[in-house]
Amino acid sequence: MRDVIRKYHLGPLIGLVILFLVLSVLSGQFLTFGNLRNVALQTSVNMLLAVGMTFVILTAGIDLSVGSTVAVSSAIGAGLMVAHVNIWLSALIALIIGAAAGLLNGVFVAYVGLAPFIVTLGTMTLYRGITEIYTQGTPIFNLPSAFATLGTGQVAGVPIPVILTLVIVVVAWLVLHRSVTGRRIYAVGGNEEVAHLAGVPVKRYLLLVYVISGLLAALAGLVLTSRLGTAEPTAGTGYELDAITAVVLGGTSLFGGEGTLVGTVIGAAILGVIDNGLNIMNVNSFWQDAVKGAIILVAIMLDRKKPASR
Repeated sequence: MRDVIRKYHLGPLIGLVILFLVLSVLSGQFLTFGNLRNVALQTSVNMLLAVGMTFVILTAGIDLSVGSTVAVSSAIGAGLMVAHVNIWLSALIALIIGAAAGLLNGVFVAYVGLAPFIVTLGTMTLYRGITEIYTQGTPIFNLPSAFATLGTGQVAGVPIPVILTLVIVVVAWLVLHRSVTGRRIYAVGGNEEVAHLAGVPVKRYLLLVYVISGLLAALAGLVLTSRLGTAEPTAGTGYELDAITAVVLGGTSLFGGEGTLVGTVIGAAILGVIDNGLNIMNVNSFWQDAVKGAIILVAIMLDRKKPASR
């Protein structure tokens, strides 16, 4: 049974099912349509970030700057909207800023040869500082009402952020698991030197994954800002940890070259269900952070055992 679970990567799914059963027993409010809809809505932002993070971690990299990218891209986009720039042009500029933030990370990692942890730790602080300078530490209010549709609108009762996230997940799955690009990303993460000898333009693909991560972080920022109706200078603080946790919980190895996007989706769902369940049971927020920290440690310990079994 253990071999079957490992072969088909069923561990995260089994964990999610167990969580559903436990929380359903502990609280009658959990397994209701309205609550599950809220879980999906609240998970959408982290899932967007986790999808981008999956691309990066598959190459044995890390992106600590996604939370700050959420903040800087959404703040500038919101500022343009308040200045009466066309809503969708402002949103496009925000996405370009996110992609540019990822591009800068990719240049330092792929072409300068710096460690991803060090690069993105630095840009995390840089992008947060730019956000503070741009906003002067003040939230940006009075966003156009039409922009709120992105974060609060519905189609047939399904929140638009959930639909958007599902579309992104499907596209990302096709790229990773049904394209040459995806196979090369896995190859780079498995062994850069071997991938290079096989003719894979390693640097180009390293650059690509960070651009994807930055772009999806900006999209997550737009969804978050639209839903809240304001762009906060502190938006996205700590989001990078949730995204990394979702990816690792889903079975993607921090050593690169191994993992699935479906696993990441399940990992993000696990975190969303845990947050929701603890909130329903009125568990103190400090305990929620402690639970997340414990999950991260367990996930990393399990990941460290993988190389020996390969």
